[in-house]
Amino acid sequence: MRNTLIHYTKSQRIEILLFFTLLFALQSLYFFMDFGSGANKNKDKELWLSQKGTIDSLKLYKRQYKPKIYPFNPNFITDFKGYKLGMSVDEIDRLIAFRKQNKFVNSAAEFQAVTRVSDSLLSVISPYFKFPEWVKNKRNDFQSFPKKDFSKSKIITVLDINTATKEDLMKINGIGDKISDRILNEKEKYGSFVSMQQMNDIWGLSPEVLDKLNTHFEVKSITGIKRININSASIKELSQFPFFRYALAKNIVIYRSMNGDIKIEDLSKIKDFPVDKIKIIALYLEF
Repeated sequence: MRNTLIHYTKSQRIEILLFFTLLFALQSLYFFMDFGSGANKNKDKELWLSQKGTIDSLKLYKRQYKPKIYPFNPNFITDFKGYKLGMSVDEIDRLIAFRKQNKFVNSAAEFQAVTRVSDSLLSVISPYFKFPEWVKNKRNDFQSFPKKDFSKSKIITVLDINTATKEDLMKINGIGDKISDRILNEKEKYGSFVSMQQMNDIWGLSPEVLDKLNTHFEVKSITGIKRININSASIKELSQFPFFRYALAKNIVIYRSMNGDIKIEDLSKIKDFPVDKIKIIALYLEF
């Protein structure tokens, strides 16, 4: 046997070596390859098919689902709320800019005039608008009043807003029990009003009512005004001042510590100071 192997030619020995190499490779492939993957794929497919009905029903439910809308005051729509209602960014920004002027929309028509939403969107969301009671009462009052002859001019008595009583305020159509209390409480915070522009900061006063207030009232005296020293008051004391908040009070103290005593001309240099109200705020400050 040994002699026979010795007489194999070189090419025969190479062929024998290749044969055993191939045999070894095939055996390795058998041990290491997973021939059951096809069966696993079939099982996955069967599982997916068994759940397909449930998945399709969930997709259908999602398409048919409509979030429930509760009644709301459109004057206080936030960015997120507006997005959920289907409003565009520009429409939301117009409403927010309008509200920053301390103005209110009191009807669906006014809401559309301010935001410029489409008729189709307005018809969907306007049934959920909920305005304050005074708006409804105001409309009823206008409807119940008989027509009067205003051909003859009437003499209007202008009262001091700082000495006006609750009864004086309630003589203005559109100002009821709650709003008159709101005006008097606002005056109490400051001691006295220094400008009729401060009426714009009182919630619930429509542009029409503000016009009537300015016709019948004015600031004639500012006795009892409550002032605060901007150069000696602490952050806590400044933050309790009606026009300031904690963040602004902190900015005032920081500016004061870096630049010395604050003068009236320095107010606009303080970070986040409400420059549009400087003339009014300055009257409540001591320097």
